[in-house]
Amino acid sequence: MLVNGKDEYFSLPLQKDSDYLNVCERKLAETAFEEKPETLRKIKEVYKKAPQMKNMEGIMEEIFNNEERNLFDFIFHSIKLVNTYLDIQANIIVSSTIPIDHQLKAEDKVIAICKALNAERYINPIGGQELYDKGTFKNQNLELCFLQSKPFEYTQFGNGFVPWLSILDVLMFNDKNTVKDYLNQAYQLI
Repeated sequence: MLVNGKDEYFSLPLQKDSDYLNVCERKLAETAFEEKPETLRKIKEVYKKAPQMKNMEGIMEEIFNNEERNLFDFIFHSIKLVNTYLDIQANIIVSSTIPIDHQLKAEDKVIAICKALNAERYINPIGGQELYDKGTFKNQNLELCFLQSKPFEYTQFGNGFVPWLSILDVLMFNDKNTVKDYLNQAYQLI
């Protein structure tokens, strides 16, 4: 989030557990429920003069007042709220519900998911270029593309622009139609 013209992270603590757990097995720590109101208060304070604060306040409250301890369910709830706000009609499928061998890892698991869904193309964030090989996907009759964000700017409190902040910042400074335009234009497939 944007604090005094600089980027600042906010987070919620996780329950101490094995580093080998999947995200769907991780839980928020008990202290997260004590920290969530303070984090929400700080976000509201930082963005109180943002042009879209009134539109976003209820969504933020619903996110931070969510009592879910499971990390995946907490995050998934947040994504669904933002999608609803932006009128995004995405059919989100939770990968653990897809009938494949869930012991598969990395590229093999992604290919199995694509095949189970009869996909012809898999799009991964740009960081996956080091993880996935286009030739391996092509051998499985799948097109592999990487999603590269294009830089874009919007006004943030009239100071110099601080790029690459969370969707929270984008939503605080832009009406939902502008955000939808950004989502349709602010990337390229490579």
